[in-house]
Amino acid sequence: MIVLQCVNVSKSFGAEPILENVKLEVQSNERVALVGRNGAGKSTLLKMIVGDMGIDSGDIVIPKNVELGYLSQHTDLKSTKTIWDEMVTVFEPLIKMEKQLRSLEQQMADPLPDHAYTKLLQEYDQMQNDFKEQGGYQYEADIRGVLSGLHFQQFDYETPISSLSGGQKTRLALGKLLLSKPALLVLDEPTNHLDMVTLTWLENYLNNYPGSLLVVSHDRYFLDRLTTKVVELSRHQTTTFHGNYSFYLEEKAKRYEQELKQFEKQQAEIEKLETFVAKNLVRASTTKRAQSRRKQLEKMDRLERPQGNEKSASFGFDIVRQSGNDVLTIRELEVKYDDHTVFSNMDLALTRGESVCLLGDNGTGKTTLLKAVTEQIDYTSGQILFGSNVSVGYYDQEHAKLQSNKTVLQEVWDEFPGTVEKEIRSLLGLFLFSGDDVLKIVSSLSGGEKARVALAKLMMVKANLLILDEPTNHLDLDSKEVLEAALIDYPGTILFVSHDRYFINRIASRVVELENGVTTSYLGDYTYYSDKKKEMAERAALNDETTKTIEATHAEQTDKTNYQQDKELKRLERQKERRLLAIEEQIESLELENQELETQMLEPDVYSDHVKAKEIQDQLASNGQKMDALMEEWESLQ
Repeated sequence: MIVLQCVNVSKSFGAEPILENVKLEVQSNERVALVGRNGAGKSTLLKMIVGDMGIDSGDIVIPKNVELGYLSQHTDLKSTKTIWDEMVTVFEPLIKMEKQLRSLEQQMADPLPDHAYTKLLQEYDQMQNDFKEQGGYQYEADIRGVLSGLHFQQFDYETPISSLSGGQKTRLALGKLLLSKPALLVLDEPTNHLDMVTLTWLENYLNNYPGSLLVVSHDRYFLDRLTTKVVELSRHQTTTFHGNYSFYLEEKAKRYEQELKQFEKQQAEIEKLETFVAKNLVRASTTKRAQSRRKQLEKMDRLERPQGNEKSASFGFDIVRQSGNDVLTIRELEVKYDDHTVFSNMDLALTRGESVCLLGDNGTGKTTLLKAVTEQIDYTSGQILFGSNVSVGYYDQEHAKLQSNKTVLQEVWDEFPGTVEKEIRSLLGLFLFSGDDVLKIVSSLSGGEKARVALAKLMMVKANLLILDEPTNHLDLDSKEVLEAALIDYPGTILFVSHDRYFINRIASRVVELENGVTTSYLGDYTYYSDKKKEMAERAALNDETTKTIEATHAEQTDKTNYQQDKELKRLERQKERRLLAIEEQIESLELENQELETQMLEPDVYSDHVKAKEIQDQLASNGQKMDALMEEWESLQ
């Protein structure tokens, strides 16, 4: 069943076309992503679909029985109610039905004639069945589940919504929309203001959502996990791809190559026919064949040259000179706001060439740490030490909200007055500010344009340590890919905060998790970090289950003095002790073997023979891995 259909929809703002003959279709239970550059018209199309904006021509068809729910990019829940009271409004029909059930119960408690009581009982049974089928006995649990998933479990549910931040109000609006369960969910950037844990919860929730989804998002990891169809909006028109975001990128490249080959093949054929006609039309012996070729040319359905990607930003980050090996060292750092301690005793170290992602829930102090390192705020105690020749470039997520009344050209030039205007203009051209674009007022720019101005200024610094706070915010998918390529080729050191998991996978060589003021390092990208966290959680759960099993066994033995169970428990204990002893012996043996190998490495006939030396080094490495695995098992058994 089709729940949404856009047929040849067009929209213009004045003389400027935004959409031309756009086609889009969403089927029951489909997950559709609408992608495109900033300014391509994605939000405009969504507003027309939900009826917030009129269309110039075409049709938008939504069946009458399809309920539509919409979350805009800048939704701000305005309400005087408390968190709980606002969420409960979604279930007003159920609450009304519940009151009717209580009223019927009171009526049945009064003396009634048999026929009246029977009629009342039938009405009560029917209403109770409807109440159950519509979720009447679980709506409070649903509310708590959604509020918990969106990280409101630490709030008193009697907190007035008016006292919440803008991001919290947006999350509540999303929660209210999810609880209403419309047949078609239309979401414009739903991942804004969400931390990693909440993002994962939302993905799982939407994957199990019983209705259809139409989503605009710049989070590629989110799109890959969620969507089954991608609709690209480019050059005012749409193209459909059946698959997730990664499939869309591959398929788009394949289609372009195929169309280009077909176009070039036809052009070669046209040139061959035109050459034959020109040479043979005036000759009596070949004029008929030439006329035939000319008719063939006239009837040919000529292909247009396929259009490649729209123009992209093109930039890179360079450094003036390289830093020493130790780039940044943080020791026992403490930061307080008034009486609130954000974190204390924090330690962190960066070495040259690392790309470190700082992860943690909202409110754990990630941005605070970056501001302390860049001397934007004072810290209470501890040390922040920079290595030799370290120069810092800082990108603040607030930079994308520049409110300057200067032109783009003047905004950049004023920070680097020693640079000639031509170089500034050339630089801005790399960031898609060409011609009169450089004369735009900064405060009038979109979020994405402001982000590009901030990145242009960062590029001019040529620092060997980049500190980036949410660098992908406000950037469209194409600009993110350009930024990733620039950072991958960057020869310096990077410390960054990001909620973009795809970006972290591409950039990070190490993930540092910040939780309760404590940093934990994971040598790998986001996927490695995520897998390791799952493994640790499963191991903890297994240990808890083992502990519970042992405790339950002991309790049962005490109660029943079951000889057989006691015997089995002792057998397992002896088995564990034997294994511990065996592990200790293996580790001791490997250590002795390593000592012998290291002694051999000192012998002249060994270290002068690179083949023998490599064999011993490989054996030492192998022994080290075995000892690590044995120690991990020993600690688990202990």
